[in-house]
Amino acid sequence: MDQLHQLSFFDIYEKNARLLNEKTAILWRQQEISFTELYEQTLGLAAGLCSLPAGTRVAVLCRNHPVFFHLFGAASALNLTLVLINRRLSDSEIQHIIEDTTPQMILCDHDMASRASLLVSRCPFLDQLLVVDGPDETLSSWYRDPQAFTPVLCRKTDPFMIIHTAAVQGKPRGAVLSQENIILANLQLIHYYHLKPSSCVADILPLFHIMGVNLALAVLQAGGKNAILEKFDPNDTLTLVQDLKVTHLGSFPPILTLLLDAIDTGTYDLNSLELAAGLDAPDTVKRWESTTGKPFWTMYGQTETSGLITFSPYFERAGSAGAVSPLVDIRITDDFDRFLPAGETGEIIVRGPLVFQGYWNASELNAHTFRNGWHHTGDLGMIDVDGFLFFKGRKAEKELIKPGGENVFPAEVEQAVMQHDAVKEVCVFGVPDPKFGEGIKAVCSLHPDKTVTAEELIRFTGSVIAGYKKPRYVAFIPDLPKTGDGTIDREKIKQQFS
Repeated sequence: MDQLHQLSFFDIYEKNARLLNEKTAILWRQQEISFTELYEQTLGLAAGLCSLPAGTRVAVLCRNHPVFFHLFGAASALNLTLVLINRRLSDSEIQHIIEDTTPQMILCDHDMASRASLLVSRCPFLDQLLVVDGPDETLSSWYRDPQAFTPVLCRKTDPFMIIHTAAVQGKPRGAVLSQENIILANLQLIHYYHLKPSSCVADILPLFHIMGVNLALAVLQAGGKNAILEKFDPNDTLTLVQDLKVTHLGSFPPILTLLLDAIDTGTYDLNSLELAAGLDAPDTVKRWESTTGKPFWTMYGQTETSGLITFSPYFERAGSAGAVSPLVDIRITDDFDRFLPAGETGEIIVRGPLVFQGYWNASELNAHTFRNGWHHTGDLGMIDVDGFLFFKGRKAEKELIKPGGENVFPAEVEQAVMQHDAVKEVCVFGVPDPKFGEGIKAVCSLHPDKTVTAEELIRFTGSVIAGYKKPRYVAFIPDLPKTGDGTIDREKIKQQFS
């Protein structure tokens, strides 16, 4: 009876193989992988991993590759938890994620093999390092006879994947998502984006990112095709759209601008494209829609909400992040958790089956985040009388910068900047950026006997944390202004230096 109300990704893989057979599921390096082949490959990997106890964490440190889809299915079949790691992070940041989640196994691509090997030497709980490509490829030996395992029943709230999102108290926190979270999130995308067996998504967003996961697994669930690119390149993407009849794209700055620049210098047939979705500036979206004749959809979401929870064409309600979706309840509250009426700004809080299972190893933070039965996003917003959400920034304690769709907390950058021996104080905040939508700026004061240039400090910070987190802009002043209690006056600095 436990199975009566269950639906897993492994079930979806089996159903697609049974109903869609030889229809193409994945396009990869001129290779077509059918739904039957995908299911058989997934069975083989599950058989190789079946000795891992339920709940075992498996870390993934890869460029986009078909192995992600094998892992999604095998983890579902065996009730394993995938730790999806942003490969752009620094060694210390990746090591924090590994130490936080204690995976037994790590899979990586050839380019990350030396870094992953170092992690294995430092972390005794890491028993296996498997490389998925290149001359040192080792994963293939783990594909076994599919008769060698029996699927494991999992509960709908069991951890399926952990994605570390922006830092809390200076360290990234792992958002735990269940299979039910992702399957229901997929249904929303299938509904809003009209995904169907004839749909084809270009996987240009990384498959360790929640929106990359959303789009890839939603089209797979709908019986459509995933066209995988290892990394984003504008000309390769447009060629992919043209040759493989891609219907849907996900985008974060500066992807749309780079695609438009490539369109201006080449000739591409984009008639198959039905829509692009993501975040960008109004002028860029206008240029996209006038150049391509294709709509651009906007949205709001977090890793903690299993991805997207508002949707609409970009200009349906100017300035909004879209209309509230059917599978969530979104309210706006004041600082005392009192609901605010339409048109007033406060914190965005969410409840429903898309809310994540909590942060990994963070019971106190979870209690605070989920207080009063709602997920507190830390974001500020306003909902108008028609149910459209308008994003209004972040609460002071969760101030966030989003360069190119990534999440960066100022405190994390400030800690890195302060490791330079010339810096006495620093204040980091977001500023408008023509390329990435939002850029990172650091205003610093230096010790009297020390010197450092802006370029040197930027380069130094990039050696401590991920390159996308380093400041793009640096300003030096003799002393940072203070509030009455002696703390740095962040608002005054932002007013003066934005």
